[in-house]
Amino acid sequence: MQALTGILPPLPTAFRSNGSLYPEKMQENIRALSAFPLTGFLILGSNGELVMLSEKEKAATYHAAREAIAPDKLMLAGTGEESTRATIYLTKEAGKAGADAALVLNPAYYKGQMSSEALVGHYHAVADASTIPVIIYNMPSNTGLDMTAETILSISSHPNIIGLKDSGGNLAKMGAIIGQAKKGFRVLAGSAGFLLPALSTGASGGILALANIAPAYCCSIFEYFGQGAHDKARIIQHRIITANAAVTRQWGVPALKAAMDHLGLYGGPARKPLLPVSDKNRKQLVQILQDAGIDSFLK
Repeated sequence: MQALTGILPPLPTAFRSNGSLYPEKMQENIRALSAFPLTGFLILGSNGELVMLSEKEKAATYHAAREAIAPDKLMLAGTGEESTRATIYLTKEAGKAGADAALVLNPAYYKGQMSSEALVGHYHAVADASTIPVIIYNMPSNTGLDMTAETILSISSHPNIIGLKDSGGNLAKMGAIIGQAKKGFRVLAGSAGFLLPALSTGASGGILALANIAPAYCCSIFEYFGQGAHDKARIIQHRIITANAAVTRQWGVPALKAAMDHLGLYGGPARKPLLPVSDKNRKQLVQILQDAGIDSFLK
């Protein structure tokens, strides 16, 4: 697998109006976005509504995505489940479908019992059984559990665990992990809202919802930073902050899908109980995109 660096969008899963999978539209989105210098795609992350799909649908989505993702681009597959057994099963299914690595969100339903020992044991068991490398996924806003730097570093000691996607936004903790992790361990920012600060602490890239609708902006921040053109990167970082918030913590997956529809990709509906963006909020969303200069997915 190529180095885990650069920008990857966590691709939304396409559904028809009746809620069934619409793999052809997902494949169209992949091909359109592949015109940009993206490292690859995350399939069935949080923006892919992993928790909304049946076991059979998850496997079908992995296979459909791999058909459309070029061999020179990575396919990461979200495989985190609440039990270790289910996570191992889904991770193996992702490997069979051709995923290059699995992104594993930590179990959190019984969060009071998710001690460091339990979490390390979970991840190491998954990594032992997996035929593909494993990436840790820390997303406290969804799980209600923010793994500590110490726990993440203990998990990362496994030879088949290669990186971390951190959506918590704690840059001090991110820097501590980067500074103490084993050689070659990669840390990816989980939001475009703090992409440039994360790169400055040593992150190797980002898995960014905004990269679905503004791939050129996200890639430009990464490229400018690598060139040492920090002022140029900072201008774009400031420009995208409000738009990024709108399609993440403010209105979430339905807003991201609405933005994709508005910009010429296929967003479609989210699965219930998620509700579509209201007409009022949709108008606000369009204005936010326009203010950021995002008037097509080409920006």
